[in-house]
Amino acid sequence: MSANASKLIVLRIRGDVDLRDEIRQTLKMLRLHKVNHATLVDQNESYSGMLQKVKDYAAWGEVDADVLEKLIVKRGKATGDKSINDKYVTGNSKFNSVKKFTEALVASKASIRDLRGLKPVFRLHPPKRGFGRKKKRSYSEGGELGYRGKEINKLILRMI
Repeated sequence: MSANASKLIVLRIRGDVDLRDEIRQTLKMLRLHKVNHATLVDQNESYSGMLQKVKDYAAWGEVDADVLEKLIVKRGKATGDKSINDKYVTGNSKFNSVKKFTEALVASKASIRDLRGLKPVFRLHPPKRGFGRKKKRSYSEGGELGYRGKEINKLILRMI
């Protein structure tokens, strides 16, 4: 993982069948209760250990501000199932647009909690054109799981 990136997006790819309780609890702590759910985490030692534990069930990588902006606008929800737009961001945070909020979020100058009411989990569609034939292998082996770096952004765009 690169040292300059500060926000990671974590995406659950595999389900609950034959899942060890230890891994189930870690996925729960990451708020990844269901397949195709994504969440943002800081890049630090604590989360690094959690991600290594769930590497056979999730994919993660550094998120770009543009992709995060699209994700929040299209799939982000506030309490009461409200959509997120510039008007909502202006009324519920110190930021005046979704773009400014996402840039601050990626630069670690803001937290997901700085936008009142924003749910921390993004419910995504399955990816367009599918995951591929080797869904159960690590990304380095040609599969989908584990650390993907900046390539996670392409997958997230296909799932929005």
